Amino acid sequence: QVQLVESGGGLVQDGGSLRLSCAASGSIFSINAMGWYRQAPGRQRELVAVITSGGSTNYADSLKGRFTISRDNAKNTVYLQMDSLKPEDTGVYYCNADLIVLGRDYDYWGQGTQVTVSS
Repeated sequence: QVQLVESGGGLVQDGGSLRLSCAASGSIFSINAMGWYRQAPGRQRELVAVITSGGSTNYADSLKGRFTISRDNAKNTVYLQMDSLKPEDTGVYYCNADLIVLGRDYDYWGQGTQVTVSS
């Protein structure tokens, strides 16, 4: 069974920082892209950032310069460093991974971790 387990969410004040982690486990042959998405109350889920297995990154334009995505391929883990957080960054943050499992390509999601930024 494959799982994506997120951690690192919580409550932080305006201007603060948080670091999210997402570890993939199970019968994984390889991992292609990994990424983070978020969903604020009453809004659609949106892309935050993605990173390929080779380390190429792509960010939502509005988040460039404040958020940094990275990964440790040896640990099957992706990270999201969030700095200068704003109240509008509040939401549930979801990890996503494109995994090769038993020869097939699957799109997996984590359960989500809550990030709340107070003003």
